[in-house]
Amino acid sequence: MSGSIAISRYGGGREATRLSQRIPPFFRRCLLSAPPGRRSLLRVFSSACSASPPSKAAVYDQEGPPVEVTRLVDLPPVNLSENDVCVKMLAAPINPSDINRIEGVYPIRPPVPAIGGYEGVGEVFSLGSAVRNLSPGDWVIPSPPSFGTWQSYIVKPEDAWHKVRKDIPMEYAATVTVNPLTALRMLEDFVDLKSGDVIVQNGATSIVGQCVIQLAQARGVHSVNIIRDRLGADEVIKKLKELGANEVYTESDLQVKDIKAFLHGLPEPVLGFNCIGGNAASLVLKLLRRGGTMVTYGGMSKKPVTVSTSSFIFKDLALRGFWLQRWMTSDKAKECRVMIDYLLSLVKDGQLKYELQMVPFESFDLAFSRALGKHGSHPKQVLKFH
Repeated sequence: MSGSIAISRYGGGREATRLSQRIPPFFRRCLLSAPPGRRSLLRVFSSACSASPPSKAAVYDQEGPPVEVTRLVDLPPVNLSENDVCVKMLAAPINPSDINRIEGVYPIRPPVPAIGGYEGVGEVFSLGSAVRNLSPGDWVIPSPPSFGTWQSYIVKPEDAWHKVRKDIPMEYAATVTVNPLTALRMLEDFVDLKSGDVIVQNGATSIVGQCVIQLAQARGVHSVNIIRDRLGADEVIKKLKELGANEVYTESDLQVKDIKAFLHGLPEPVLGFNCIGGNAASLVLKLLRRGGTMVTYGGMSKKPVTVSTSSFIFKDLALRGFWLQRWMTSDKAKECRVMIDYLLSLVKDGQLKYELQMVPFESFDLAFSRALGKHGSHPKQVLKFH
């Protein structure tokens, strides 16, 4: 913290305790090593705004092929205003939407040059003089999420940060907003699901897919899951069933006329989720019951969703879309932080888990190329700072 720090003796009280808690750890250690007579009360003030440490960031100067336009750069310190919080980032994922923003194909994008990343978790490093509800050492996430999490230090106003629990692995706090929250909202926003109902989804190995399985199971809702054909499919099926999946099939398994025989006595699904498009979306539609709803939230195959005329006429299917960023800008955004706390409580209780791979920020190029699929199949890449 820059500026002057004064230590005065004016007696004890809660104000002294509160002020002492806001002193950065380095200064606190110095003060605690002072003779007791000199630390009966700590009163701290700054004569000038503090500044963040220098930061390292993954920046793209223009939109285009991600590997070609993204690079690590050093950034200078940023001054803090009285309401600002400087956060030392701990972890941030590389999501498909992050890559789409760099490519210039995502609907909402920051102006370039820009720092990559949209969600993550950090630790409060220093505070502006008017900040009251956060303390150094707190874990926080940007809420709602915001651009620029692929950097080692971030300065934003206090109300841009949401304090989260610290008794969980940091990679879960870093990834709770985009994927688990998408799974939760899709299960709650489109159909009034009841215990015993069935949902069907493609892309079941994705983070959203894994979360759907577990959140559905917690509600007594069964899941039928579709995965792409791959080597080691049997092991993937085993892992998904360990998470709570009732049925798991490859796309080729379902290339039969009597597809509903694969339900094995389960009711026909009332709700379906599609993040692939193409044939994988058609399989979800075939499994839905009359009057069912398919929600599309991604298009990883870059192939269109094709629906037969009979699906509309004779099955009366409904097709909907979900985009988390649009949802967060609606009046429901106020609920976001409560739901994040709920999801993290499930993580703490062992009721929500998914595969992630932590990679040091210094190895950004490796994590980035893995996220782009250049090294085969890998779990979601999460950048670990410091």
